Amino acid sequence: MPEPAAFETTAPTVAADYDELRSLAVELAEAAAAHVRARRPEVFADGGPAEGAVATKGHVTDPVTVVDTESEQLIRGLLAVRRPADAILGEEGGGDVGASAPGTVTWVVDPIDGTVNFLYGLPGYAVSVAAVRDGSPVAGAVVDVATATTYSAARGGGATAVRADGTSTTLTCAREDSLAVALVATGFAYGRQRRARQAQLLTEILPEIRDIRRLGAAAMDLCHVAAGELDAYYEHGLNAWDWAAGALIAAEAGAVVRVPEVTVGGAAGEITIVAAPGVAGELTALLERVGATESLPD
Repeated sequence: MPEPAAFETTAPTVAADYDELRSLAVELAEAAAAHVRARRPEVFADGGPAEGAVATKGHVTDPVTVVDTESEQLIRGLLAVRRPADAILGEEGGGDVGASAPGTVTWVVDPIDGTVNFLYGLPGYAVSVAAVRDGSPVAGAVVDVATATTYSAARGGGATAVRADGTSTTLTCAREDSLAVALVATGFAYGRQRRARQAQLLTEILPEIRDIRRLGAAAMDLCHVAAGELDAYYEHGLNAWDWAAGALIAAEAGAVVRVPEVTVGGAAGEITIVAAPGVAGELTALLERVGATESLPD
């Protein structure tokens, strides 16, 4: 599976501005994650959400909470002070990553990736922040809210995970070289038609791998691949805010990455594939054989 242009790098070391953008992405994501962590017990103080705290978007199963909105507003407010000339594309507040002038930065923000997990109180939701330049992520951070673990990367500078106790680990994806024993994660759409097709595809994929995981947060799945805790991940219909930071982190950890163009919305149903190099070719061949590399429009 060829690596897309968005993740090709010939520079042996990270550019200075990429490192600065990485530091800011970490600062933004950690500030928002702290807010999300503090707000959940307030919003769900009586065992259920406070009145008016939860709404739905395109599908009845696709929730958005007041904390999603607050988290994104916090990030936008910090950027207005720190980098007021930059553009922003956020899941809740919108924006247009394709409208930026060449060489400028657009911040791509998912204020809570894994909102359903957040809603139910399940671990596995994160804040994701990426700096995108000329259609390519160049720096990013994903913070696991429940564990306060920060994953980050800059193009050409590798990827790290910093735990709540300050312990830092350089990320390297798994060395598995057989798809038959690979642990693969995926996700499912909110729309019934796409979800039904994803389920059909899974019946053909599952017998060819060790097992499947559905954790419920794409950004976290990508970081798990980067950390060697999953061998691969695939999903149809991601938006840029779902993958921009996590895919860069995985690529910098050595994963083979295939993502849509950053301007392509999730409704188009294009596939994202992120895999350890030892299983990437086999996985792609399997997905092609069963028809999973075809788009699944919503």
